[in-house]
This record gives sequence, C-alpha cells and structure tokens, in this order.
Amino acid sequence: MAPDSGDPFAPVTGDPVAPASGDDAPETGPLRRCLVTRERAEKASMIRFVVGPDRALVPDLSARLPGRGMWLSARADVVETARTRGAFARAARGVVAVPPDLLARLRAGLERRIADLLGLTRRAGQAVAGFDKAGEWVRSGRAALVVQAADGSAEERRRFLSGRDIPTVAPLPAAVLGAVFGRDRAVHVAVAPGKLAAALRIEAERLAGLVAPDGGETGRGRVARQAGPPARPAGAARDDGARQGGQRQGSRRQDGRLDGSGAGEAQANGQGPTDRRTGIARTDRRTGIARQAG
Repeated sequence: MAPDSGDPFAPVTGDPVAPASGDDAPETGPLRRCLVTRERAEKASMIRFVVGPDRALVPDLSARLPGRGMWLSARADVVETARTRGAFARAARGVVAVPPDLLARLRAGLERRIADLLGLTRRAGQAVAGFDKAGEWVRSGRAALVVQAADGSAEERRRFLSGRDIPTVAPLPAAVLGAVFGRDRAVHVAVAPGKLAAALRIEAERLAGLVAPDGGETGRGRVARQAGPPARPAGAARDDGARQGGQRQGSRRQDGRLDGSGAGEAQANGQGPTDRRTGIARTDRRTGIARQAG
C-alpha cells in the first residue's frame, strides 16, 4: 500500500473500487458533473462536498475548502439519493460518514448564507425593506431583485409587484427578514443591481431546489414565474372523451329507432346508412342501387 500522502482522496494501491469515469478529472472551468445524475451544470448552481480528515462528509457551500470536491445538483431528491445509495463513498473510494440529516443541514446553511448576504446589501445601501420603501425602488426601476417573505400573504405579494416583470424570490420567513433590517417582520425587500443581488438569486435558487421534494419550481425561494391555468388530472381528458363518445353513440342508436329516414330503418331494409343532410340513402347492399329514404 502506498504511504499516506495526507490527501483523503489519494489513490490506494490495490483498491478494488474504481472511480466513475471522469471523477479524477481536475476541477477546472465553470462546469461540474453531478455524482447522481451525471449531468454537467454551472458550479455556482450546484453544491460541493469534501471529506474531512476524520472521513466525515463536509458540505462546502462556498466551494472554497481544500481537497477534491464532490458535486451534486441542488435538488432534494438528488441529495437523498446520494446519501442513501453510497454515492459519496464511491466518489471518495472509501468509507465516508454521511449525516442522516444532511438535507436539513444544507437548508439551514443556505438560509444563513442568504441572511448574511442580505445583511451585506443593507449595510452597503443596496437593499431596503418595507412596502412603501421597497415599492418605490420597484416603481422607479432601482430594484434588480425582490426578496419576499416565504410566509407572507400571496395576495399582498402580488399587489406589491402589481404585474411588474422583476425577478422575485421568497427564501426566508418574515421574522428572519425583519431581523436583518432591525424590525420584527419584513415581507418585501428590494435589492439594487450588482454582485450581491446576483449572489442572492443564486443562493435562493439553490435553497428552492432543496426545499421542493423533486427540485421543482414549487420550492421556496424559486424565482417567481407567472402561473398558467391549473393542469387537469391525467385521466380527465380520457374520461371526458369516453363519456362524449358514449353519448354520441347512444344518440345515433336513438335516431335509428325514432326516425324512419334514419340509419336504423335503412339498415333494416338492407340499405346502408342514410345521409341526414340530403335524405339520400347510400347504396343498397344487396342490389347496389341507391334508394331514396322514406
């Protein structure tokens, strides 16, 4: 066995577990590959992990810790898959202690980062809170991002935006937003353009993916988009079509019984169905001669 180099990811002679293809590639460029989905994405939108000297998994939300990184897409289902199916141990080529509450730790860490970023924007004069102050920034075009309370009234949040097309996130509850701005609660925060606004949006997106069960758009903090009409259940269209088809078929049967010029009588006399618009029967099946219905 090779001597210990101090790198927990250093190759070990005779190790029977080979890393997945591409896992040994140096971390260069803006893209990283997810351990679970194997998809490449911008590293700013993903979550990095390293293994500590005690072989414990360490989330590296700032992506600055030393050591070989392991990357996951910022999705709750991806994190849970990696935790329960040994993705970290395979990537690290050895035993890794993964906390059972990994997802909760990631959420808490991202919430702290968002609160810290908001504090920086406030101290830099790049953010204001409150319906009137933040609303003035939005109306005057000074806001590049709106941060709203996750537990705020949906109606009030819509009224604040008044249909304006501006990126909006809702990553934190009103009490936490209020604490950043020295008040009990804050529901609306406007952030000026710049690097801090961009960083806030990225962190809110990462948190949103970890809150939604599948990383979908319902996650807390996801950049808001206009909602379309509610989707119908998958079987609704089939049920409607079956009912309509049954009604049409029943109507045709009833027409044949009650209308002497209809298909029922024509077929009883050996004719094909009658054209209801012209009253002319189709060709007689026995003689091949078209007859007038009636």
